[in-house]
Amino acid sequence: MVKVVMVCLGNICRSPLAEGILQSKVSENIFVDSAGTADYHVGELPDKRSIAVAQKHGIDISKQRCNHFTSKHFEEFDYIYVMDKSNYENVIQLAPSEETKQKVKLILNESHPNQNLEVPDPYYGGDDGFENVFQMLDEACEVIANKLKTDLK
Repeated sequence: MVKVVMVCLGNICRSPLAEGILQSKVSENIFVDSAGTADYHVGELPDKRSIAVAQKHGIDISKQRCNHFTSKHFEEFDYIYVMDKSNYENVIQLAPSEETKQKVKLILNESHPNQNLEVPDPYYGGDDGFENVFQMLDEACEVIANKLKTDLK
């Protein structure tokens, strides 16, 4: 089974959306999870605005619970997608080896190769920010899903 983890800061806005979006695009032989580099929301539901925007697009993320990203994720997951450069740096610092660092990628590099674009954190903004983030992640997750399907053949 292929395992993918999506990572943002608190695991309540961006990464739960990415988890739900990718899971909706892949088969059951691909496991998708999410985590945050900070641990202050562990066990909580995603932000209600993330739940709402996902639901608007037919995706239910209301059963997800926030996780904390640790070095164990490098052992458990094949792909680690981060939302921004700060998340990238935080995750890379936990990598047990140079080889495992290769698993970590900025998610928008999938839809915009080598541009190192970041998914903005919509937490302090309005609902439009969540829709914008959803659209960015949907595009990137479509590319990831197609790559995973090709890799599994």
